[in-house]
Amino acid sequence: MIGRSALVKPSRQHKLIERQKTGEAEVSEAILEPDLPIIDPHHHLWDLRPMLGMFPDPPHHFVASVSLSPYYTFNELHADATSGHNVIGTVFMECGAFYNAAYGEERKVLGEVEYVNGVAAQSACGLYGSIRLCDTIIGHADLTLGSRAGEVLDALMAASPRFKGIRHAAAWDADPEVLGPPFHHPAGLYRDAKFREGFAELGKRGLTFDAWLLEPQLGDLLDLARAFPDQPICLDHCGTPLGMGPYHGKLHERFDAWRGMIREIAKCPNVHVKLGGLAMSFAGMPDHGPAAGLSSEVLAAMWRPYIETCIEAFGPARGMFESNYPVDKWGASYPVLWNAFKRLTLGASADEKRELYVGTAARFYGMEHLLG
Repeated sequence: MIGRSALVKPSRQHKLIERQKTGEAEVSEAILEPDLPIIDPHHHLWDLRPMLGMFPDPPHHFVASVSLSPYYTFNELHADATSGHNVIGTVFMECGAFYNAAYGEERKVLGEVEYVNGVAAQSACGLYGSIRLCDTIIGHADLTLGSRAGEVLDALMAASPRFKGIRHAAAWDADPEVLGPPFHHPAGLYRDAKFREGFAELGKRGLTFDAWLLEPQLGDLLDLARAFPDQPICLDHCGTPLGMGPYHGKLHERFDAWRGMIREIAKCPNVHVKLGGLAMSFAGMPDHGPAAGLSSEVLAAMWRPYIETCIEAFGPARGMFESNYPVDKWGASYPVLWNAFKRLTLGASADEKRELYVGTAARFYGMEHLLG
């Protein structure tokens, strides 16, 4: 996500954070199915405080959303994950945080894995209950290094036994207003020859790949998955339908195209899908952010066409619910978010729920030991 740093004027940072907090509406709900085990396969940790002031006013909606949680590390994650639902373990997803410049440009990504490994060790020490935060770590390596990316992957594997794979995001749109200032991925990244040379290094090491790109780009992932049929890939955030910027008000008219691509990608047996990410600002569900204060019932109705399409296409054995926290705090608190998902699976069988909430994530990320 954001891998840069800058000094911040405290007053500017404070105003940005407070501006978001004042519009936030709290929703309190009873926890649905509180005993249902959950592996949260997608969340972040970061300290954005040193860089919030570098972004222009008015803040882009994504910057505004992450400003709700400018500091999100062990205590904040633990508080969310133990707020009522039965979360037994989590997967950290790279976000460009805690890079260590002392390692050099290509290997600075080691700092993120080292930091998160410490958070995981803290969670596993026994003082905080049985939950295992960051039990799996998904880091980052620049695959456009080509075959040299293998050296970075080896270093990441050596940095932590919890490291299981990488995400190299490719989210891009011709209109810079869609993604905003934090994102600068090149167009067509997943089709790039040098990227694919680096991508091939993952399979040699048995590592997973998480893909984040936007709905209009889904053809790029389809092509990549077909070119590497043995590489485990997870499509993040239901393929990120767009409802902001020039796409505002167009979710309905773009739904059929999105659904068609999801169905095609699902034909690739090496691809899994994360069911979530719809509460982040790019999707615009809701498009007015935390001020909406929507209930899980309303959110479930809003997300149902996307979640059900993905489950029907991929099946429960290749789908996993995700929080995408704290990014999805834009649309819902952690308890309300998972309540919304549980409303969407009220008619599912016990076996289907086990797959969607723990089984698929445990197999994909090598976390079966959490299942007992």
